[in-house]
Formats: sequence, C-alpha cells, structure tokens
Amino acid sequence: MSAAPHLFVIAGEPSGDKLGAAMMAGLKQQAPGVRFSGIGGPLMVEQGLTSRFEMSELSVMGIAEVLPRLPKLMRMVRETADAVVALRPDALITIDAPDFTLRVAARARAAMPDLKTIHYVAPTVWAWRPERAAKMARHVDHVLALFPFEPPYMQAEGMTCDFVGHPVVADPLPDAAAIAAFRGDLGIAPDRQILVVLPGSRQSEVARMEPVFADVAARLFAARPDLQLVIPAAANVVEKLAGLVARWPGRPLLLDPRKGGAGASEDRKRLAFAAGDLALAASGTVSLELAAMGTPMVIAHRFNWLTTRIIKKKVKLKSATLLNILTDSLDIPEFLFERCRADLIAPYVLDLLADKDKRQEQIAVENRVLDMLGRGDEAPGMRAARSVLAAL
Repeated sequence: MSAAPHLFVIAGEPSGDKLGAAMMAGLKQQAPGVRFSGIGGPLMVEQGLTSRFEMSELSVMGIAEVLPRLPKLMRMVRETADAVVALRPDALITIDAPDFTLRVAARARAAMPDLKTIHYVAPTVWAWRPERAAKMARHVDHVLALFPFEPPYMQAEGMTCDFVGHPVVADPLPDAAAIAAFRGDLGIAPDRQILVVLPGSRQSEVARMEPVFADVAARLFAARPDLQLVIPAAANVVEKLAGLVARWPGRPLLLDPRKGGAGASEDRKRLAFAAGDLALAASGTVSLELAAMGTPMVIAHRFNWLTTRIIKKKVKLKSATLLNILTDSLDIPEFLFERCRADLIAPYVLDLLADKDKRQEQIAVENRVLDMLGRGDEAPGMRAARSVLAAL
C-alpha cells in the first residue's frame, strides 16, 4: 500500500453517506493525501468524493421494491465494478446497501482477486437470514460493525471485524440557545409543543407511510390545533413530500435539506429533533438519531404485501426498533404491519404529548443505548478510519 492510499468508496443511501463522510474525514486526518473514488451523497462529496452517479438512484428498500429496478441496478453494478478494476484502488469500501454494494464487490473481486474489500455495517444476521455472513465472506475481507455484539458473527465466517461505534454518538447536541433560535427562525412560540414527523428517506417508504401519517396529522390537529408539526425531509424525497404535505392540516413546516448545504441541513435536522417534544417516525436508523438528540418517539412502519409476508416468516426478533433490540425490551412504542393505522397511532401520540414522565422514561432508555454504542469513546468515524488503515 502506498503512503497515501487510493480508496474506492460506495454508499447507497443517506445513512451510508453519513457513515462514509465521517470515515473519510478520519482517513484524511490519519492518512494525509488519501484519494477517494466511488459513489456517495452530499456529505461524502463535501469530503472530496466526485460521485460517479446520483446516490439516490440506489435508495431502494424491501424485496419487492428492488425487483422492478433490478435490470437497471445490475447495469450500474457492472459499470461500477468495471470502474473499480480500471482504477485498481488499494481497497474497495462498500457501505451498507448490500443489494448493490456487495454485488459490486463480488464482480470486482472476481476480476481482481487481490483486491482488498471492506464492508461497513455488518448484515443483521442476528435478526434474519444468517446465511448472509457466509455469502458475504466469499468476497469481503474485513467488516466495520456498528453494534458491539456483531463481530463474533462475522469472525465465525472467516472475516475480520471491528466494532467501531455508531455515528450517532458523535452527533453534536444543540444547546438551549441554539434551539431557541431555531424556534424563533421558524416562528414557533417557546411554549408550543413540536411533533417531528419522519415518513422515511426513500421514495418507496414515503409512498407507503405518508397516507398513514397524513391521517394521523388530521386526527392530531382536530384534537390539538396548537400542535406544530415539523418535517425534516431527506433530499431525495423532499420534492415528493412538499406536494403531499401541502394538503395536510395545520400548516406543517417542511425543512428542505437542499437549502444551506449538506452540513447546514444536518445541523437543522438535529435542531428539529432536539426541539421536538416527540417524534413520529418510520422505522430505521432515524430512531438512533432521535435518541442522540434526546427526543422521545413513536415508531410506525408498514411494508408491501410480499415483503410483509417474508419478514413475518423469516425475522425472529420481537421488535423492529434498534433501541428495543439493544435493550431487549419494548420500551419504545411501535405500530407495525397491520397495527400501522392512524386510529391507533394518533391517540397514543396525544397521550405521550400530555405525559412528560413517560417521555422522560424514554429518554433514560435512549441514554443507556448511546452508552452501549460508544458514547464517550473516540468518534466512530476516526475508529472506522483506523480500522480501515489497519486492515490495509
């Protein structure tokens, strides 16, 4: 390996963009002169990546959602793998989005057997499809894990693996003055309660969740016309959401992440979370982001018919929320599958908004999880960078 490595990095969705950007920042500190090629979003671009195409083209979720786009995805896999082989980097680093990234790794490795391959975010073999670890081991050398219990699953299949911590533990917590200024900028009175609404960061998620959340919003506004809804939108769904949310009652405030640059949009999102009295969110990594800001939450999610059937048959967990999984509890309320209905969600949200003690109990759970994920240790981006360089 040269003193200044050349790394081909691929992220396929906003959460991966955040991971990749923090890792790249750490690599630039620990290996000055490091060069990056690959695919990523605005945060990775800020760190010096010229993305080969729009990351949003890879943001799909669920088995049935992937199938209609498979021909296009496979063409992009071939083009990306060919680029890896042509550039001959010191390593290929794939970040989550396994339907795309691991196919690239397999194809590139087949053409270039000595290619070092690193995957960031271990597959959730502890939840379902444990065979994925063995399959991944055919073309992945090293894994960066977000959760402390994951390395043994990867090591059992012959890969090396480091727990590097979850990036949410490094998110800066806005102070009271910043939150007050944020409220003032949006024209929200200091004593007005805020519900943060998060219907997803993928087009397919928004299409499924927005009708449910719109119904919830109507019921909430009928009971609490003083309630302010704030919707921090992901860049790849903001235009779709803007048209939909315009029909919601109560004039929700949609935060457009395209205004002010990628770093500013992340700051605004954190401010919205920290200012929120409660969040209603689609299931996913966002639950940990909310926890990092000390925001109590209600989780709701539904999938299409095929994905629902497969999940119910294959997944062995009693919860879909990461905070509940990590604490082996059901402390964070969930409305999943057939329970993802406005007539069930809205009354629960109203009760939580009226009960500060219950919200404080959730915050205690969140703090416990953040400590488990590495809060107080070296920043995960730096740990990930150190792990990459050690693997090289």
